[in-house]
Amino acid sequence: MIRRQLVHAFTQAALSPEPDLAVAALMIARLEYPKLDAGPYLDQLDALGLEAERRVAGAAPVEEATPPGVDPERYAQVLALNKYLFGEMHFVGNERQYEDPRNSFLNEVLERRTGIPITLALVYIEIARRAGLHVEGVNAPRHFLLRCRARRGMPYDDLIIDAFRGGALLPHDSHLMPRATKPQILVRMLINLKHLYVRMHSFPQARDVTELLVAIDPSALNELRDRGLLAYHLKDFSAALRDLQTYLQLAASREASGTEREDHAKIWEHVKTLRKRVASLN
Repeated sequence: MIRRQLVHAFTQAALSPEPDLAVAALMIARLEYPKLDAGPYLDQLDALGLEAERRVAGAAPVEEATPPGVDPERYAQVLALNKYLFGEMHFVGNERQYEDPRNSFLNEVLERRTGIPITLALVYIEIARRAGLHVEGVNAPRHFLLRCRARRGMPYDDLIIDAFRGGALLPHDSHLMPRATKPQILVRMLINLKHLYVRMHSFPQARDVTELLVAIDPSALNELRDRGLLAYHLKDFSAALRDLQTYLQLAASREASGTEREDHAKIWEHVKTLRKRVASLN
């Protein structure tokens, strides 16, 4: 079972007014590496950021090489950062082993220089921030992206960046690209990891991930349900009954679709079975 101290520390970090993504991501990594020392990895990000700052500061805009409608200064800065991270430091999307859980842990991504879209995006955001360049996450449906906004007051389009594809710049409709807040980035990382663990039948680890998800968003009914189902699978019947009953109570106060009503009926059957099991243990 996940340590209460880690849940509390992660919740505090994730819900602070301006979360430090790297610190929170390294706390997630402690699910797999309980004795992980975050210090060397934060130092590594600082060192990468310091060199990136030098590259970004020295990036000279070339008007004739800049695509139409794009901020020449931002374009030059992003290209300089991309060349450093993907060309020199060799960060790359792990297409061949996409479902390797190491792709979801920041310490492993920094050591191995490979990851999935959201973890590479997190590295990009953190190094860009240290280099003085504001880059934010973009909640694209299937593939997490990044946005570097044009300078304030300038009539240019934002730059949409794909960290998984070596910093490729993508065409876009800016208004269709919702910004991902830092807590949303962390939630998306955790949900990816939970699904991966479930596919691997690593149910204790999946349950630990749901502990973090429920801790930072107690209103996330699907996560409460999944935590209960995972507890049921692991034969922790009291915890399963508690979560699934709470799930049904909270779900009853919300309007449900047909699919959700079917789900509620299945969960109710689980609850009836669990009540009998728990009663037999007392």
